[in-house]
Amino acid sequence: MVPTIIDVRTKEEFDLGHIDGAVSIPLQEILDSVEEIKKMSPPIIFCCKSGHRSEMATQYFKQQGLDCSNGGGWRELQSEIL
Repeated sequence: MVPTIIDVRTKEEFDLGHIDGAVSIPLQEILDSVEEIKKMSPPIIFCCKSGHRSEMATQYFKQQGLDCSNGGGWRELQSEIL
């Protein structure tokens, strides 16, 4: 099963580099996208620059019952999935 990758960095950070196929939803906009995210194909992996912001998103969505995990920094996650 191919995971859905959500990058929670800012749009500017995302534009400087990201995992191919990742969806950009900045952490500061994540609450506006709850219903959209709940409709995405699980499992969902959140990533960011270092893993801190993606951990906040992961904890929130786990509390909402979503099948998700923290992928940590996007560069490390990209290395793992290639």
